Amino acid sequence: MIVSTHQPSFLPWPGFFFKALKANCMVLLDDVQFPRGRGWVNRNRLKNKQGELWLTVPIRKKGLGLQIIRNVEICNESDWRRKHLLSVQQHYANAPYLKEYLPILESIYRENNHFLIDLNMQNIKFIWDALSLKTELYLQSDLGLKGIGTDLLIKICKELQADNYLTFPVVKKYLDIAKMNQSGIKIKFPSFDPPVYPQLWGEFISNLSTLDMLFNCGEKSRGIISSI
Repeated sequence: MIVSTHQPSFLPWPGFFFKALKANCMVLLDDVQFPRGRGWVNRNRLKNKQGELWLTVPIRKKGLGLQIIRNVEICNESDWRRKHLLSVQQHYANAPYLKEYLPILESIYRENNHFLIDLNMQNIKFIWDALSLKTELYLQSDLGLKGIGTDLLIKICKELQADNYLTFPVVKKYLDIAKMNQSGIKIKFPSFDPPVYPQLWGEFISNLSTLDMLFNCGEKSRGIISSI
């Protein structure tokens, strides 16, 4: 059994789904600290004529200090949903598969979610289904597991009876590999080269949200990610 983990990113990049394709199950770490600074849990990149098109979900931070991801609330005072959808419609008007996927995105935005985790899970499941992934998907909070670092990963693997943990080599320096091996867990470090695929707006930009790939490549997206 191979397990992978990831934070529940907003409209994740292809590497997120590459890990899911290579694992039997993926656990989304929603019961850990919301990243300080500029992370990927409430924002991601698409593309426009000028280059990167950032979509950011406004969240409540003031006076709240450190937050757990699953407790982070969306700040719905501004009409950010409308701005996101207008940006997508405008800059992807000529994308071959916009009409196929835009209605799903619109239906998610109409949900008017209060918590960021709910919005992110809907977006992740939308892309998950579009890529026809069969990997089991879990939330850390649903498993009832707490902890940090290597100790948390060991708990997750034990809970799911996994003997292999899959992650990218860049994470190696944060792991206690010896401790995981002593717990009977082998670590897999697959190489991931950002896939190149047809895009709008000139020069290719790698590691955008997978939404960019879906709009441009449709059902071919899974094959593009899995062929890496």
